Amino acid sequence: MSGRDAIEAFLDMMSAERGAGRNTLDAYRRDLLALAADLARWGGNIKSAAREDIRRHLKGFPSAKPSSQARRLSVLRQFYGFAYNEGWRKDDPTSAIEAPRRGRPLPKVLTQEDVAALLRAARKPEPSPEDLRLACLVELLYASGLRVSELVTLKLAAVKGRSDFLYVRGKGNKERLAPLNRSARAAIRAWLDVRAGFITGKDSPFLFPSRGAEGHLTRRRCHQLLKELAGRTDVDPDKLSPHVLRHAFATHLVEGGADLRSVQTLLGHADIGTTQIYTHVARDRLKATVESAHPLSRTAKRPKG
Repeated sequence: MSGRDAIEAFLDMMSAERGAGRNTLDAYRRDLLALAADLARWGGNIKSAAREDIRRHLKGFPSAKPSSQARRLSVLRQFYGFAYNEGWRKDDPTSAIEAPRRGRPLPKVLTQEDVAALLRAARKPEPSPEDLRLACLVELLYASGLRVSELVTLKLAAVKGRSDFLYVRGKGNKERLAPLNRSARAAIRAWLDVRAGFITGKDSPFLFPSRGAEGHLTRRRCHQLLKELAGRTDVDPDKLSPHVLRHAFATHLVEGGADLRSVQTLLGHADIGTTQIYTHVARDRLKATVESAHPLSRTAKRPKG
């Protein structure tokens, strides 16, 4: 079996047994062919590559991000694991190669003052139906920490007859309770008063109906509406998105003393490790506050005289 045949056999297995999609298979093929090309130049082949050949190949991408290098190594590990299981090799040349460490980027953060400014801008004195919809969107994102996909597909039935919580169907088709504060409940009531006439002649099961094919407000349109709202405040539009408001919900809870397990439940995270990033955000914010305000801090403003 040639090296190319081995690659195709591996990709067939990934498709048939693990359900890998076309884009994933194409990316795997590119990575494996790149290794095969390097090995061919060095007088070897992909089936008999040694550990040092793999290291040498990976060093050929000095400017690649750690995440890209980790992904590339992951593909090679899967390929050589497959080769070992099939009996083509008696060892795995990737077994002792460590993936580069990947730092988890901290989420963009809105201060409580930023969110207050957004809410003030959304609550117009004489609002149109569009204004009431926008206010409801912002209130729900910040009060409940919803993902944008959960928000736009929220059913009308989810808010009728409920008071303090929403039942939300999130990732993995799992249901959870999402909180509603007094302000969010008022925004929902105001929106429901005008919702029926928002799209005339069309009955929709969604809280935020639309004339589009999906029948509800799209994620893209929700992004656009928030950026337009930011343009009416001092908040940078590039800093605002539905996900940033979800981050604000979690960060402000942690800053207020909420325990991580509760925040994990409210966000619908399967792994508490995903939630722990908010402790870093809150810690960094507190550190910045101390450095800027404490009298013994180097960066603090010193009193004159």
